[in-house]
Amino acid sequence: MQIELKQPVLQKNDAMAQQLRELFAQHHVFVLDLLASPGSGKTSTILATIDALRDEFNIAVIEGDIAGSVDAKKIKDQGIPAVQINTGGACHLEADMIKRAVDVLDLKRLDLIIIENVGNLVCPTDFDLGENAKAMILSVPEGDDKPLKYPGVFQVSQAIILNKVDTMPVFNFDEEAFNASIKQLNPTASVFRIAATNGFGVEAWADWLREKIHAIQ
Repeated sequence: MQIELKQPVLQKNDAMAQQLRELFAQHHVFVLDLLASPGSGKTSTILATIDALRDEFNIAVIEGDIAGSVDAKKIKDQGIPAVQINTGGACHLEADMIKRAVDVLDLKRLDLIIIENVGNLVCPTDFDLGENAKAMILSVPEGDDKPLKYPGVFQVSQAIILNKVDTMPVFNFDEEAFNASIKQLNPTASVFRIAATNGFGVEAWADWLREKIHAIQ
C-alpha cells in the first residue's frame, strides 16, 4: 500500500495560508517571503532594506532557522520587531508556524513583514505562507548555474536579487548566462543587482518593494 502524504500536508498548509492572507489584507500589511541558500546574504539584504524603508513604513521580521537566534538578534538590535522560528530540522517554514509568529506581532501598527525563510533553494517553494510575494536572493559566489539547477525557486519568485555583485571580478560568474536563464524561466520577474553590505543597488530594490506596499494600502 502506498500512502501519499504531500498533498494532504499542502492542502492543510494552503488553508492556513489563505486565512493568513485574509488577515494581512484586513490590516493592509504587505508580506514578503524571502528565499535563498545559506550564506547568500539574506540577513544583510534585510538590514539594507530596513535602512531604505524604515522612515516610511513600520516593519517587522520573522526569522526562520533550523536552530539559533543570531539573525533575529541582529534585527532587534536595529530596533525592529523580530520573531524567531526554529524548525528543529525542517528545511522550510509552513503557514502554521507563521500564524504563531504573527500572533505576537501588532498587525495594526505594521506595513511590512519580511519573512526570512530557512536557507534552502528547494523545500520552501512548495509552501504558501500567505505572502503577497516571494523574492529570492542568489549571491555571485554561488555561481551563475543555479537557475538551471534549482529552477523552481526562480519560477515562483516575483523578484530576484543578485547579491554580492561587488565580488564579480573575483568569481567566474557569467552574468549574461544568468540573465538568459532567468528570462527563460521567469520572464516577468524583476531582477536587482545589489551589494547589500555597501548599499549598492539597494534603492532600486527598495523602490520595487515600496511600490508593492503602497499598492495594498
